[in-house]
Amino acid sequence: MNKVNWTLTPFSELSPEALYAIIQLRNEVFVVEQNCVFQDADGKDNSCLHLQGYNPEGKLVAYARIVPAGVSYKEASIGRVVTSPAARSSGAGKELMLQSLENIHKLYGKVPVRIGAQSYLKKFYASFGFEIEGEEYLEDNIPHYIMILR
Repeated sequence: MNKVNWTLTPFSELSPEALYAIIQLRNEVFVVEQNCVFQDADGKDNSCLHLQGYNPEGKLVAYARIVPAGVSYKEASIGRVVTSPAARSSGAGKELMLQSLENIHKLYGKVPVRIGAQSYLKKFYASFGFEIEGEEYLEDNIPHYIMILR
C-alpha cells in the first residue's frame, strides 16, 4: 500500500477543501456506487471527529467519522467508513479501521464501540473483533447488522 497520511479533525476545524473532499468521497461511494439515495447530512457530522487518509498526491482515499458516545449509540461509534474505489485492495480500509479504533482508545479509553455495518462487510469488521448483535435490518434499503467491539 502506498503511504497514507492520516489526520483527525473536529468538524469546526475542517477546511472547505477537506469538507468538500469528504462529501465528494461519501457521495461517490454511498450514493453513486451503491445506488442509494439517502440523507448523508444527518446532523451528526458537527459532533464528530473526521479521520481522513490522504495519498502522497494529496487525494482523500479513506475516511471515517469518529462518533462520540451518545450521538448515534450509547457507546462510541465509527461511521461513514469509506475507501475510494482507486484505493481498494491496497490495505487502506484495514488501516482506516485500525486508525479509527486507535483514535477512539486514545480519546475515550478502552470503551465498547458499536457500529451499523453493511452486511456484506460483517467478516471484515469481525476481523477487528466486532461481533454481531441482533438480527439483520435494512437501512436505506441496504442490509446491515449492529456489531459491537467490547
